[in-house]
Amino acid sequence: MDDPRIAVARTYLDALLSHDGNSVPLAPDAVRHEAGIKTGFSGNHLRRSLSGGPQFRLVRAIRDVGWSVDGDNVVAEYLLDAGLFGKNLMTVNVHETFRIPPDDLRIHRITAKIKPTRGNRL
Repeated sequence: MDDPRIAVARTYLDALLSHDGNSVPLAPDAVRHEAGIKTGFSGNHLRRSLSGGPQFRLVRAIRDVGWSVDGDNVVAEYLLDAGLFGKNLMTVNVHETFRIPPDDLRIHRITAKIKPTRGNRL
């Protein structure tokens, strides 16, 4: 897809891998929810979390990414491999919805749904 909002959302996925959230275009009041719990409280908080949050240090790979756009929402569905000390421990299915209005190419809201895959060890 050529929608520029996909490129914006892709910067977030890239930051999950690089552990550098500084280049992610987040609105100042951006929030993130995971499993109904608020896990990101502002654009700056999300950048700090991506850059140094221990929960994101577990991310080892992101693969099989599929994108769709519906109104102000960009949806990424992908597999995320997590692990420690060079070992993959599990793979999860991620369904992440990014609210990115077409007239403001910044992420305003992220809603994540995460499920372990069957036979989740690699």
